[in-house]
Amino acid sequence: MTEYLLEVRNVTKSFPGVKALKGVSIQIRHGEIHAFVGENGAGKSTLMKILNGNYKKDDGVILFNGKEVDITNPVQARELGISIIFQELNLASLLTVAENIFLGRMIRPGEKTVNWKRIYREAGELLNKIGYYIDPHRIVSTLSIAEKQMVEIAKALSFENTKLILMDEPSATLTNKELETLFTIIRDLKKKGVSVIYISHKLEEIFTLCDWVTVLRDGEITGSKPVFEYDENTIIAPMVGREITNVFPKRESDTLKSDELLRVTNLNRKGVLNNISFTLHKGEVLGIAGLVGAGRTEMSRAIFGADYRDGGDIYIAGKKVKIESPEEAIRQGVAYLSEDRKREGLVGINTIKKNLTLANLNSVLKFGLISGKREVIVSQNIIDKLAIKTPSANQIAFNLSGGNQQKTVVGKWLNTEAKIFIFDEPTRGIDVGAKYEIYVLINKLVKEGNGVIMISSELPEVLNMSDRVLIMNRGSISGELTGQDRTAENFIKYAL
Repeated sequence: MTEYLLEVRNVTKSFPGVKALKGVSIQIRHGEIHAFVGENGAGKSTLMKILNGNYKKDDGVILFNGKEVDITNPVQARELGISIIFQELNLASLLTVAENIFLGRMIRPGEKTVNWKRIYREAGELLNKIGYYIDPHRIVSTLSIAEKQMVEIAKALSFENTKLILMDEPSATLTNKELETLFTIIRDLKKKGVSVIYISHKLEEIFTLCDWVTVLRDGEITGSKPVFEYDENTIIAPMVGREITNVFPKRESDTLKSDELLRVTNLNRKGVLNNISFTLHKGEVLGIAGLVGAGRTEMSRAIFGADYRDGGDIYIAGKKVKIESPEEAIRQGVAYLSEDRKREGLVGINTIKKNLTLANLNSVLKFGLISGKREVIVSQNIIDKLAIKTPSANQIAFNLSGGNQQKTVVGKWLNTEAKIFIFDEPTRGIDVGAKYEIYVLINKLVKEGNGVIMISSELPEVLNMSDRVLIMNRGSISGELTGQDRTAENFIKYAL
């Protein structure tokens, strides 16, 4: 057995207008948990897709178990012992959990037809093994994002010869309890000699879990050493090319004297939402916090008209309005950034310019027709404003990194006449530098007299960015935190 399970030597990869990897070299030991960190677009996911056979490298050498390999497709990667968990979940939504786990290999040698009893039994055993049981007969489309993530993990572990697992943002949708389960799984893999490449923007996870850290910026490695040789400051600087001393930018706030922008009274949906009432003022960031399943997203979707409600009234600038569809919400000046950008935020097969102008086609019309010239001007202005990394406005949205996809969704709503912005997990899957840019943008929106409702599972984020924080528990508002009361202890008290 060689010292290194995987060696990557001077690998390069280019796309039209972008050099994604510039001579990258790494070494992964047997049983090592190796973190990759860097800004969105740094090349982390590109390297993972080369190792999984989704992309073909332009140049360089890859050695696996001491032998040079040319991985041309995912099937070959599986045969070598490489499994991947994608940042953007890659499941067949109309099939069952068990069918997804064993997709493409349901008939074993010696079998002539699918042994469904065995398939469902083994799927159940795998889910029990990772400590997160889901009925294997459930259709994947009925699962939450966190449940889908656990199915992806079970799928990766289902390959018996697995030697290396590539995890691209595996914790982005998980609760603390689910995260503990994931860490236990990864540590058990380490004990068995399985190596893990772990990509995450959450630095606390890196320091808790990983043995080694490699930092990428703009397709190049800017640092690679044992995790104990880094701290938060020394890991951020090579990631973003600068030090970020204030994670949460400060702003002046005086919401008590400002005008009411939005009022929600007695919002109800049977079994989901219970008599929710609150106000949002001009120039205010109103945080919404709570544990997973508390009803935060369901509340925001009901306000936006994406989901029905049994009762409740909505007032904008003191006037009662009727919002029963997203179209009506947009017309009333309400924007909603979904937590699920892939399914609800983007038209992935369309260009960036189409996505950025989709919510307000009037901005690009000329004589009643869409003007290609105006599309480019409007979209390029937003691209520059949000520093979206792309060779042009004509790039396909799904070709962007996860963080730049998120920026595109944010940009879409900036191209509307919205005054009320509902941001559901706005920094999920975004690196520390891009997070700061989003925070600055939120502060700018409220400074201009808009109101922002910010839903976040990251407690430091929601406590530091908000003027007030509403805590939700089982579909109800259980508490409100202001001023010095905005503490983690008070959050837990109301959340439970």
